[in-house]
Amino acid sequence: MPGPDDQTPPDLSAVDALAQLSFVVQGKLERRASAAGVSLSLTRLLGILRDRRPTMQELAGLMELDKSSVTGLVERAERRGFTVRTRSPRDGRSVLVELTDEGRAQVTQLASEFEGDVEGLLHALPRADRAELRTLAERLLTAHAGALGIDLLAPERPRR
Repeated sequence: MPGPDDQTPPDLSAVDALAQLSFVVQGKLERRASAAGVSLSLTRLLGILRDRRPTMQELAGLMELDKSSVTGLVERAERRGFTVRTRSPRDGRSVLVELTDEGRAQVTQLASEFEGDVEGLLHALPRADRAELRTLAERLLTAHAGALGIDLLAPERPRR
């Protein structure tokens, strides 16, 4: 029986390991969101808008939510001064969502604090393992988005 100082990891399946890791990371994000007085859904929205200006339809795909749920979420974000909707210059029927200066400040603060939390967690890994984990996570996320018809490699960049 391993002792408390034994560094041998438990024998988890990939599914169990990813699920348990996601719970740890999600918990860290929930605590940051709560401390900032925002919901986890709003935090996700702000994080997505940090580096893109999607249409409402694209945002629904990125969040994997139905369009009516995203509409309500964007309306709540607008009431708090975090987002603004504008007509797409390419297609006047489409509505783009982007961060306001206040929204950008909020997500920048949250992201900085959350990054510190996750870096603390990742610090247990050697630098090469952290780089490999990042590469593998990016591949998985890109493949997942591609299966949803979303090209993560070519997001529309927000105006600054």
